[in-house]
Amino acid sequence: MENGELRIERKILIKFFISFFLVFIVDQFIKYIFLNGFEWDSKCISLTLAINKGVAFSMFAFLGELLKYIQLLLILGLGYLFYKEELLEKHPAISGVLFAAAISNLFDRFIRDGVVDYVYWHCGFDFAIFNFADVSIDFAVLMFAYYYFFGKISKEVA
Repeated sequence: MENGELRIERKILIKFFISFFLVFIVDQFIKYIFLNGFEWDSKCISLTLAINKGVAFSMFAFLGELLKYIQLLLILGLGYLFYKEELLEKHPAISGVLFAAAISNLFDRFIRDGVVDYVYWHCGFDFAIFNFADVSIDFAVLMFAYYYFFGKISKEVA
């Protein structure tokens, strides 16, 4: 029985780490491209480098260095909540996406003194500038919300 339980734990960890490393590496690679000068403009979207010292819409930028430590504590707290509520075991891939994206943005704060953003929507209205990690966080939160409200995430996707 223990071997069966150990295999389940391994499968859960494998799903978590595959999704984690995939999102983290893809996000950091895209950021690397923009940090090395890539830019592109169109009528509605500009792909251009911006270092965000705050969070969404540059909120809390006034916190400076303190912001990254606050975010670190929030991520650790979220990790504890996921452990306590067994969300990692129930949804390892979605959890991996969420934590990879959060940690990738936090990594930017420690290494680059701000989050590397690059997608700027300006068609019809100015929208916030964002990155792949931000989209990944939104995706993971929507998947968790969908599961919570409808309970229909298959075990293969989660």
